[in-house]
Amino acid sequence: MPGIIVARPKFFRITFILIGCLLSSGFLQAQQQVAVNDQLSQHIFSYKEIYCLEDATGKLTFNDIQSPTLSAKFDASWSSTPQNYNLKSVYWYKITISYPLKTKKNWMLEFFDQTIDDITIYSPTESDTYQFEKFGALNKFNNRQFKHKNFELNLEAFPGKTCTYYFRIKSHQTADVIIVLRSVNWFIQYALNEYLLFGIFYGMILIFAFYNLIMYAVIKQTQYLYYVLYSLSVGFYELCSDGIGYQYLWPNLPGWNQYAYGVALCCVSVFALLFTSKLLFVKTRAPVLYKLINLVIAARIAFFLAAFILNKQWFNYKFIEAVPLCIAFFTGIYILRKGYRPARFFVVGYSFLFVGFTLKLLIMLDVWWLNFGALSYYSLSLCFILEMVFLAFANGDKVRLLKSDKEKAQQEIIEQLMANQQLKESINVKLEEQIKERTHELVKNARTIEKQNEDLNRVNQILQQQAADISRMNVLLEKDNQELHTNFDKVSRDRIMSAGVDFEEFSRIYPDADSCYKFLADLKWQDGYKCHKCDNTHFFNGHLPYSRRCNKCSYEESVTSYTLFQNTRIPITKAFYMIFLVYSTNGKISSHKLSEILSIRQGTCWAYSNRIKKLLSSRKAGIKNGNNEGWSKLVLENQPE
Repeated sequence: MPGIIVARPKFFRITFILIGCLLSSGFLQAQQQVAVNDQLSQHIFSYKEIYCLEDATGKLTFNDIQSPTLSAKFDASWSSTPQNYNLKSVYWYKITISYPLKTKKNWMLEFFDQTIDDITIYSPTESDTYQFEKFGALNKFNNRQFKHKNFELNLEAFPGKTCTYYFRIKSHQTADVIIVLRSVNWFIQYALNEYLLFGIFYGMILIFAFYNLIMYAVIKQTQYLYYVLYSLSVGFYELCSDGIGYQYLWPNLPGWNQYAYGVALCCVSVFALLFTSKLLFVKTRAPVLYKLINLVIAARIAFFLAAFILNKQWFNYKFIEAVPLCIAFFTGIYILRKGYRPARFFVVGYSFLFVGFTLKLLIMLDVWWLNFGALSYYSLSLCFILEMVFLAFANGDKVRLLKSDKEKAQQEIIEQLMANQQLKESINVKLEEQIKERTHELVKNARTIEKQNEDLNRVNQILQQQAADISRMNVLLEKDNQELHTNFDKVSRDRIMSAGVDFEEFSRIYPDADSCYKFLADLKWQDGYKCHKCDNTHFFNGHLPYSRRCNKCSYEESVTSYTLFQNTRIPITKAFYMIFLVYSTNGKISSHKLSEILSIRQGTCWAYSNRIKKLLSSRKAGIKNGNNEGWSKLVLENQPE
């Protein structure tokens, strides 16, 4: 039930009003009354028909604003459509309606802007009091008196009286205070026509979206998908802005209804730019604009996230949508000037949208002569439809152009194939003639080659016979070569055993440690292997070069063990040569001379040469009878003396 507020007696109220008028500093013209009659179907309040008062504190009550002081501060609206310019303030409005003595119509008040958060209507009663009713977008839809997208109040007619109605309005976003007086019959007719047009509007959007979705499924070009998403985003925004979404889709979610339009606008801007980029091939035709479009998309998404997370009041800054709109519009003009024909429909479509957006902006800036009723109120929606129609034409023109290019390319391919066929036939004729000539030459050359092959076969037989003779000679030569090599090695070793040679010649016989170890192993075990630990005669190869390990006790004997080279630190090649020098000089060479020849310290040469000389002295008789074995008799320490 509406609330009841007791009004002051009429006499005192008039007295206070007169006093307030006298106290006011300027001349106040009386508020214009709106007279009701049966010939009137509707009336939109504007200018001096609606008075306004800003409550910056938001604490004034209805009784306060009826006081003479505050009542005198109401000013006539200086624009056709008043707005709450300061979002932090509460605004009070009042209108005056004069009823005839007799009327057959029922009357109602309607607020066109369904985004207003909170509306409190104070209407007079027969008992000279006021009752109030609360409306607004913050309330659930089902709480409304009329189940309509706008806010409506059924009026109680007072025949022959003039009534003043007060409205307290508070909204988080800029609201257009469009107050319309309508007869109920006219409202029903108007609402039916309005909802029919809404059905046509949203039906066209769904048809556009569904058609382009099918095109995307068939052609697989992402421009159609972006167009579908753009169309649905436009429909989503219109559902939010005209209240249809709140009425049918989310009637119990007033919180979501407060910022749903912000989500829709972000989607509209983003998908519009993506569609522009794909439709006009901006990436290849205008790389700088392509980068700018991507930058704007990223910035728009960032602003949306910031507003959604930090402060949803930022969604009220709808003017930022002019940036994506202008960039898309400029891109279309730029691409059109570069000769891309499908851009002409794009430019025409965005021209309508640009006009609609500009018209809305000018109306919001109170350019009064542009505000001519429902047509101007729904101008942006109409421009959206026209834009989508021309964008569909642009899509179709692009497909037609691609089809034309494809047919042209196919025709060129067919002509090229025909030319290739003719060229192929002419080439085949020439090739056949050349093949005949070449075949004749080949036959002639084949006969010549056949005769040459016969000659070659005879020569090959002769060469094979000569090769057999050469092979026999090579076998004989190889045998002689091996004998010479064996004799050479034998002579060299005998020479070393019996004569004086320098270190260079000695190194050619024993060039490295491996050759020395091999000679030493052959010399040490020339009569067979016998383990020094267990006298076993079977062995395995040891871990060290040329060493032998007993397979019975696993004792490993190196090749230098039990020889003159055991535990010596002198390189074995130089140790070999030192033994040879001591032997060849019969022990008369000095340690200083050995140090000079072998580049070894004199003390080391003295110690090792004394050891050799002792063996030489003790085995003198055996060495003398050693024939060609010579100095090698000194190597093994267990040789008989």
